[in-house]
Amino acid sequence: MKVENTHLKDVLIITPEIFGDDRGFFLENWNSKNFASAGLDVNFVQDNTSRSKKGILRGLHFQLNQPQGKLVKVARGEVFDVAVDLRKSSPSFGQWFGITLNDINHKMLWIPEGFAHGFCVTSSTADFQYKCTNYYDPDSEFTLAWNDPTVGISWPLPDQKNPTLSGKDSNALAWPEIPFFD
Repeated sequence: MKVENTHLKDVLIITPEIFGDDRGFFLENWNSKNFASAGLDVNFVQDNTSRSKKGILRGLHFQLNQPQGKLVKVARGEVFDVAVDLRKSSPSFGQWFGITLNDINHKMLWIPEGFAHGFCVTSSTADFQYKCTNYYDPDSEFTLAWNDPTVGISWPLPDQKNPTLSGKDSNALAWPEIPFFD
C-alpha cells in the first residue's frame, strides 16, 4: 500500500495495492501488521456503512469526550470527503482537506482523533464505509456547520444547489461555538 501525507498534520491518504484481472479485483482494506509498519498502530472497535443519494451531505461530525479516529473509504459510488483540524496545538488548526474517494481509485483516508469529518455524495448513490477507534457516543457528538465561512470548505455540490442535510446537520454549530481539542 502507498501512504501519502496531506497538508493536515496526521491525516493520510492510503492507496491499497490492487490485484486485478478480467474477473475483477482484490484488495486488502485493513491489515493491522501492514498499517502498523506504516505508523498506524490503531485499534478499531466499530465498522460502519452508510448509503446515501447524490447531494446528501453528512457532517461535519466529531466526538469531544470519546474522540474517534476513522479510516474511511467508498465501496460503491463517489464522495468528496473532508477533514477539519480542531486541535488547538496543531500547526494545521482550523484548516481543512478534501479528497474524492470512489470505487475506481479505492483510496482511503485516515482521519485521527481531533478532527471533524464529513462527506458529500457526488455520484447517484454511494456506499461509504468507515472503521472507528472509539464507539459512537451521541452525548459526546458535535457538528460543525458544513458551510461555516471561517473554515471555507469548497464543496463540489451537484448543480451548485444546497445539499440535503439531516435535522442534526441542519442545526450544526458555527466555528466560534464549537469546542476544540487541546
